Amino acid sequence: MVTPKYDVVVIGSGPAGATTARIAAEQGLLVLLCDKKQELGAPIQCSGAVSRHGLESAGVVPSDEFVLEAIYGFGVYNGAGESTILDYRQFKPDEYGEGEGRKPLGYVVDRRRFDRCLMTMAERAGVNVMLKTEALGYQPLPYGICEVRLLHFNEEIKVHARVVVGADGLQSQVGKWAGLRTQIKLTELASCLQFVVDKVETSGLLEIVTGHRWAPGGYAWVFPKGHGYAEIGLGVIRTMTAMNARQHLDVFIKQSFFRERFSDSRILEIQGGGVPLAAPLKTQYADNLLLVGDAARHVNPITGGGIHTALSGGVIAGIFLGSIIKAGIEPNKMNLKKYQDLWLEEMGNKMWQLYGVKKHIFATKDIVQRDDMLYRTMSDYFSPYSEYKKI
Repeated sequence: MVTPKYDVVVIGSGPAGATTARIAAEQGLLVLLCDKKQELGAPIQCSGAVSRHGLESAGVVPSDEFVLEAIYGFGVYNGAGESTILDYRQFKPDEYGEGEGRKPLGYVVDRRRFDRCLMTMAERAGVNVMLKTEALGYQPLPYGICEVRLLHFNEEIKVHARVVVGADGLQSQVGKWAGLRTQIKLTELASCLQFVVDKVETSGLLEIVTGHRWAPGGYAWVFPKGHGYAEIGLGVIRTMTAMNARQHLDVFIKQSFFRERFSDSRILEIQGGGVPLAAPLKTQYADNLLLVGDAARHVNPITGGGIHTALSGGVIAGIFLGSIIKAGIEPNKMNLKKYQDLWLEEMGNKMWQLYGVKKHIFATKDIVQRDDMLYRTMSDYFSPYSEYKKI
């Protein structure tokens, strides 16, 4: 039996994996994209917020197919309810807003539809897709190729590839195959929970609520969800509190300065999961292998935002793979290091810098001082003059 041969096998069909696969195929490579799930975008573990620039720079056109609500700025609150409102419709009224010639700053997307759209774009670029396919392992072979073992509908198959890309999320199993240290400390993993609710007014802003009282180690949020719905959620570091995320969310809804606003809310859906607030992996590559997205911890260590960084990382990885494979360069560890160098130059160095800011904040023992530092950092981060716009 002839072993199928690909230039690239991508494991994981989220935003990072689907984008890497699509961009690599657009470079003329033969690409296989696998995912163990049978339903894209599920389970939902994030708020779904993404910047317009993040979409457009990855070649994704905002569409009613997946956009739930347009976003025009931010409201950042401290624990007592004092706020910094950063409404880009006021900063740059000719550029941001509704109507002809104006655009949103970003969007809240439906993750199921968004991931399906990214998958469709990959397929139309020529990517072969296999869902309900679990990756079992890989083995580098001579002549610059590797063997990837897959379980497709309970049938084990083997394929050959030049490079396997791990886009399989937090604590990547693909990374572990190559001996990369993908595990994350409990002190840097936010336990997140959000309710999709009715009867909570929003105004086109992503609202961020800081303060140890409401969300130790993280923050709470109120995001527009479209069609009159909203997301109320928070993330906490479990080592910083004796309460779980559900208990903190109940307290936030019933006792915070937003309690009157939430008083008539009705819960329609519950979503949750773990989000890394950690540094990027120090090594994101090995022989015939590289990591993208959450698998490489391409996640903002302050906000936990990861969709636009996943898209950007996928673009970098796809273009890089096209360049080295078409040039006949052997994809060994030494040559694949260039991918990480490119990623660091584009956004990774700033991500490391922001991680240092985060570490400094949460190393502060005095809670009042720490809360103030986080509030000011968040307010500065979302301003039009932020140095961290790409992450």
